[in-house]
Amino acid sequence: MDRESFIHLTKPVAAGSTTASPLQVVIYAQALFAILDHSLRRSPDQERVIGTLLGVRSEDGSEIEIRNCFAVGHNESQEQVEVDMDYHKQMYNLHLKANPKEVLVGWYATSPELNTFSALIQNFYASNGDGTHPYPAVHLTVSSNPGKDITCRTYISSSVGTTADRAADSCLFVPVPYEIKYAETERNALESLSLGKASSDRQVSNIVDIHSLEAGIIELLEMVSRVSNYVSQILAGETLPSVAIGQALLNTLNLAPKVDASELEKLFNTHLQDVLLVSYLANTIRTQIDLSNKLASTVGTIATPPKTDHKRQQKERD
Repeated sequence: MDRESFIHLTKPVAAGSTTASPLQVVIYAQALFAILDHSLRRSPDQERVIGTLLGVRSEDGSEIEIRNCFAVGHNESQEQVEVDMDYHKQMYNLHLKANPKEVLVGWYATSPELNTFSALIQNFYASNGDGTHPYPAVHLTVSSNPGKDITCRTYISSSVGTTADRAADSCLFVPVPYEIKYAETERNALESLSLGKASSDRQVSNIVDIHSLEAGIIELLEMVSRVSNYVSQILAGETLPSVAIGQALLNTLNLAPKVDASELEKLFNTHLQDVLLVSYLANTIRTQIDLSNKLASTVGTIATPPKTDHKRQQKERD
């Protein structure tokens, strides 16, 4: 083949770094929820909304954490796009006062489509001075179509164009891997919220400890069953093995304690009894408090003497 018939493009390289940057993008759940909330509040005539992404960046620029975001107003038509850059700068300065460790890392859009306007906005966020230069700006797309699964994509850009004028409104979006990260407390909240999708009123009752333990055991059994089926398919030659999945399973098995099955069952039963005891004591204390409040209210009503009119009694004596 003719080697000259190909165009070779590379990812932007941060200053002082020898590797393409960024290599990994981490998205925090709170930023993703803020983007979805912005999408729900958009005007009916808007196909997508955009905003600024904020977070932290590693020293070499190889990893970016998207922790916060804020909405930026814009008007978009088939001929032109207008973005309120003054509002962006004011909000960014205010955010720096509250979170001085977070910096500008890119922008988001609630549409998977990439067009000429996306290139214009991308070049602004990656520009020198007000942008992320010398680091590349991350473009996050979040599809928020009702009734469909939410999908995310992360990109950085390489400028293309024969002249400076063409390079200003043209760029090549290069996909980069991403990971959605959340704390353990956020995971519990997300699992509780997901239970409401099966009900028509979208309401979820509080889950007690024993029910939470039961749900966790059922989920664990389902995951073990899926892994077992996957391994069986590989052994039978029905599925090609994956090095990444095999490494993940090996790392997970290495985390398991080297304990005998009978000893593990004994420890689990002991822990289960402790959970049941704590739940029983909590319910007992709650019942005693409610009973004490009702008794105190009843005794207070009986012990309170009726009010008497002392002036009227004095007149009757006279």
